[in-house]
Amino acid sequence: MVAVRNCFLENVHFLLLNGCNPNIKNEDGDSPLVVAIKHNSYEVASLLINFGAKVNLQCIHKRTALHEAARLGRKDLVMLLLRSGADPDPRSGYGLTPLALAAQAGHTEIMELLLQKGADVLSQAMDYSSVLFEAAGGGNPDSLNLLLEYGADANVPKHSGHLPIHRAAYRGHFLALKNLVPVTNFDAIKESGISPIHSAAAGAHPQCLEFLLKSGFDANFMLDQRIRKGYDDRRKSALYFAVSNGDISSAQLLLNAGALPNQDPINCLQIALRMGNYELMNLLLRHGANVNYFCRVNTTHFPSALQYALKDEVMLRMLMNYGYDVHRCFDCPRGDVSHSQYVTDGWTSTVIKDTKVSISHGFVWCCFTAGIIHKA
Repeated sequence: MVAVRNCFLENVHFLLLNGCNPNIKNEDGDSPLVVAIKHNSYEVASLLINFGAKVNLQCIHKRTALHEAARLGRKDLVMLLLRSGADPDPRSGYGLTPLALAAQAGHTEIMELLLQKGADVLSQAMDYSSVLFEAAGGGNPDSLNLLLEYGADANVPKHSGHLPIHRAAYRGHFLALKNLVPVTNFDAIKESGISPIHSAAAGAHPQCLEFLLKSGFDANFMLDQRIRKGYDDRRKSALYFAVSNGDISSAQLLLNAGALPNQDPINCLQIALRMGNYELMNLLLRHGANVNYFCRVNTTHFPSALQYALKDEVMLRMLMNYGYDVHRCFDCPRGDVSHSQYVTDGWTSTVIKDTKVSISHGFVWCCFTAGIIHKA
């Protein structure tokens, strides 16, 4: 195996002549043939096959030599293996075929070879990801077009519900995205519970986002409830993803397309305030963000936005200019009655927590008067 790994052709030949087993596996579970392919040695691989190396031998994760050759984009090795009787469509332990691995890396010529030899264009891995889904992640538009020509379906989701169009949008593969939009059904997108608008915003790819918006995708498509559960903040809108990334270009595109800034459980403005991003805050406020938003974590109406502005005069003036209601600071249902000192979720000694997973250690009601926080 050392001779194979170092591509010492004469040494390998000598060992084979003296009875070394060409199919014995190393400690990693790889055969000499797989090792030769991983080290890009056509000569050693060919020699091993001539001395009886099994081309369909399953190695680690049930991957064969063809899996490795396809993944690496070695057309010469793929052709050698196919000529030597390799199965063109074996499945690994994860259900991936050589075609899927070639699609991941955008090796179009190898994909065409495998398809011509009978590889299944509709095969799916254990997580139900299709070959087209893998190609969308690779981003090669030629690979996508080839699969579509052979009958690949752009509307087959993986177990998470994501479609190839989501993958391309999230990775920022603009040309691949352009090819997928015409062949993706809106019903399939609706069933998935997530729009490619979300994916492009989450990946911070304004070019893809702009294209999707111009193609008619709704800037206010909200995540399905089952998708929201995957996020602690229960986010819904694509705008929230853009704001969370501090992506001003994407946020601008979405707001210009009519995205509503007050749709998420935690307001987009709250996120911008926490980040201290003046440009993003101003953008959201100009498009109608609710300056008096508050998290309903207890019985008070203390505006959540204020906690981030108490030590920032610029931020505070910006909130005031857009209609901040100072009277809410004094709106306490307990009036002048003394306040309980018991622990109450959602509060700390200085600020309101704005997530449901917050842990607090005390109860305090704060108000703003001439730049002073009063604790009770």
